[in-house]
Amino acid sequence: MNQDSYRTQAEQVALNVCNSVIPMDKVPESLLEAYANLCNELLEDKEQKFETTWTALPNSAQKLLPQADFHGFYIANAWLQLSRVAQDIAELADSDEAIDENEYNGIFTRLSDASLKESVKKLKKARTDRAMLNSIKTVIAGK
Repeated sequence: MNQDSYRTQAEQVALNVCNSVIPMDKVPESLLEAYANLCNELLEDKEQKFETTWTALPNSAQKLLPQADFHGFYIANAWLQLSRVAQDIAELADSDEAIDENEYNGIFTRLSDASLKESVKKLKKARTDRAMLNSIKTVIAGK
């Protein structure tokens, strides 16, 4: 699979998974821009976190999904976690509680790392849990 088709596949999977939780066509423009930025950053994988993690997976887990599908699944997972945190931050700001910027520095890195670990855990569990595998494949397909 060439780089363009890999990227297209991963982006489509991420969108499908996100749509299963949040109707992306109803997301405000500013959040869509944040989603696109997140997607680009995680696809670029400059620190090779995703590539290293994928390579370290047992073959039995790698065989469950194409790499591009798993990459998209991870991106969606990171986006959904980031969305929840952003909502919590907005609610804190609305309640006039002071928000310490230092508390949120590096939050993206922590969330994306946690999302990658969570995605790996789900894929590994799916090796022996057919219902989980079917659920993952269903959301990846956008059904």
